[in-house]
Amino acid sequence: MTKKLFLQAIGKFILGLILFGFVLFVPAGTIHYPNGWLLISVLFIPMFIAGIVMMLKNPELLKKRLNAKEEEKEQKKVVALSGIMFLAAFVIAGLNFRFKWLVLPKWAVIIGTVVFLLAYAMYAEVLRENTYLSRTVEVQENQKVIDTGLYGIVRHPMYSATLFLFLSMGIILGSPISFVILLLYIPLIAKRIKNEEMVLEEGLIGYSEYKAKVKYKVIPFVW
Repeated sequence: MTKKLFLQAIGKFILGLILFGFVLFVPAGTIHYPNGWLLISVLFIPMFIAGIVMMLKNPELLKKRLNAKEEEKEQKKVVALSGIMFLAAFVIAGLNFRFKWLVLPKWAVIIGTVVFLLAYAMYAEVLRENTYLSRTVEVQENQKVIDTGLYGIVRHPMYSATLFLFLSMGIILGSPISFVILLLYIPLIAKRIKNEEMVLEEGLIGYSEYKAKVKYKVIPFVW
């Protein structure tokens, strides 16, 4: 662990927290938006803990995830469209709370929160299993095919986790409109996976055999 890496991680964490709060509470017209604070809590507290764990146990993985920058043209498009999707979903959630358009009941918010936390736990397990995991599509030096644990069930368990994470965000925020907007994540990750598998097949030895062995990409028996 270095001082530079620590300051970089803390800086990005604080900046993310500020921006996240801005796009939620400004459209809501108030900081008294309970669903907004709930999402911030379940998102940023585990994120902070995961960051500390990576910093202590695997600083290289943390460094890779902090300095991720897509090189693939197709992936740059996916990242840009994803950013627009999230911005729209969060702004609409704030406006939905402000003007009381369509508000989900508390039991739905509770279910959404449980799904979010379970998906977060799954994401943490994926990080533990695959030390080559990166936020960008690339083949790293000495990278090997991981085919154990969750990777023995689906080829992209990280996307399985993020699918449930992101879809549950709209529910936690109490906004069915935001949930519908976040459904756009499905075709976006489908596009990302298609390009990613092409890159892996070309550059990662054994990936074609792995694809033949593990049939499903994201959800067993479905996709």
